[in-house]
Amino acid sequence: MKILRTPDERFADLPDFPWAASYVDIDSGDGSGELRVAYVEAGPADGPVVLCLHGEPTWSFLYRKVIRVLAARGCRAIALDLVGFGRSDKPAAIDDYTYARHVEWVRKAVFDRLDLREVTLLGQDWGGLVGLRLVAENPDRFARVVAANTGLPDGTHPMAEVWYLFRDAVANAEHLDIARFVEGGCVEKPDASVLAAYDAPFPDESYKAGARAFPLLVPTTPDDPGGIANRKAWEVLTNLDLPFLCAFSDSDPITGAMAPVFAKAMPGAAGLDHPTVEHAGHFLQEDAGQRLGEIVADFVTG
Repeated sequence: MKILRTPDERFADLPDFPWAASYVDIDSGDGSGELRVAYVEAGPADGPVVLCLHGEPTWSFLYRKVIRVLAARGCRAIALDLVGFGRSDKPAAIDDYTYARHVEWVRKAVFDRLDLREVTLLGQDWGGLVGLRLVAENPDRFARVVAANTGLPDGTHPMAEVWYLFRDAVANAEHLDIARFVEGGCVEKPDASVLAAYDAPFPDESYKAGARAFPLLVPTTPDDPGGIANRKAWEVLTNLDLPFLCAFSDSDPITGAMAPVFAKAMPGAAGLDHPTVEHAGHFLQEDAGQRLGEIVADFVTG
């Protein structure tokens, strides 16, 4: 496994993102050595843990508005950079990335190295696809779940048509314009400096294997290994009485249909008021990060 590491200078002068990166080293899983996984942390060290997991093609910078609210409300907010994204190491080949590896890489980072317990998962996009698998496979480590514009596809139902268009656009792009994809998932166009921050982890195309791989890893057939594993996860989650809040936005054509599915299927979702985050697109953290932070903080601190 050839591993790339984005130079630190790419992350200088990030707008509204003052937190220094911390790192843990994990086994790559293929015998080639270790991967460095980055995260940022804010709030009291003894506060309730909120693990913020991003998706395609963003990084922990996406959670900057959420982190600030959670920390002010007494939570220990930890936003991880998935392998292949942000300041984490980036395996250079698309084939280096599998769904199972992503789950295992995060598990090693947050449980084996950071030893997080009583965790509230906040997962958006692939942050939910990875995070919900972690919950199903390590339920004793979690206190509650917030699903925000995400899903857990098992290949038995077709994805939204707009998602197939996105997958094909990523697969066929000679130059993968990360900032443009983020902009397209927002209701309000982010400032130029913000869009530049989303481009920062990727100095050139060779660093984008993770971003190119993610759409290809979404299970779209029942015999997909990820689909098989996700069906097992559904069996566990739908019998797990863990508080489960849906906080989806009002303008996400990709995952919006999953909110009522989760709310109905998860025992821990019963009786909760599942808020709709208004005037927000797929990247609701960007459009309405403060509101999402307030929702999560209310849920955690009760």
